[in-house]
Amino acid sequence: MSKIIPAIRVKNFSVYYDDHKILENISMDIPQNQITAIIGPSGCGKSTFLKCLNRMTELEENINLKTEGNIEFFGQNIYGRRVNLNRLRRQISTVYAKPNLFPMSIYDNVAYGVKLIGWSPKIELDKIVESALKTATLWEEVKHKLQKPALDLSYGQQKRLCIARALAVKPQVLLIDEICAGLDPVSTLKIEELIECIRSELTIVFISHNIDQVSRLADFTALFHYNENHIGQLLEFSTTKKLISNHSYHHRDYVSHRFR
Repeated sequence: MSKIIPAIRVKNFSVYYDDHKILENISMDIPQNQITAIIGPSGCGKSTFLKCLNRMTELEENINLKTEGNIEFFGQNIYGRRVNLNRLRRQISTVYAKPNLFPMSIYDNVAYGVKLIGWSPKIELDKIVESALKTATLWEEVKHKLQKPALDLSYGQQKRLCIARALAVKPQVLLIDEICAGLDPVSTLKIEELIECIRSELTIVFISHNIDQVSRLADFTALFHYNENHIGQLLEFSTTKKLISNHSYHHRDYVSHRFR
């Protein structure tokens, strides 16, 4: 059996918004080229934690953010002073719960991040866009209308287009908040098939409220909850099979029933 290498290592990590503690003492190793799910009730800090993994929390307005502890990306402390945030966010890319497409064409949405990195010949950019759309299982649906507005696509297609845009910059880690929120069963199936197709190519971390989906997709699962002061905490991190089948913990009813 090959040794599991952590892509992201979280050590005693806490988050404050102003003087209010949001997350407390989170420690976990997110394995490279594996799928990790984050589950837990609303308000326990799952999305905040996800955004901390590439420092997207710092883009939120009117928030005085403070962190304690470390998050390391292949050994580098991402909260260090010399970290290049643009590079970090290309390496650890995010897909949000709601599609956040730009008011431009399908093609330009996918190419946007690639253009920010630097100049690419048109023929090379075309290949990158096509490859990303194919990986996101969207190419056949949009290849004849690449110059059409991205916002004209269906909700499910917009979600996959956001994934294509994230994949175009060739990240090492893909973060997905609420992986299938608001999607119908057909669109959900397409997203899950997409994840299965890319699972061996990069590290994936996703938030879900569907325990059956977590069982199908995730190799590892982190269960978050909050304490009596409503501060988010990590209750357990283990293989998905072990977490879901383990009936010795007090969160048994949550895992067994809350998501169903």
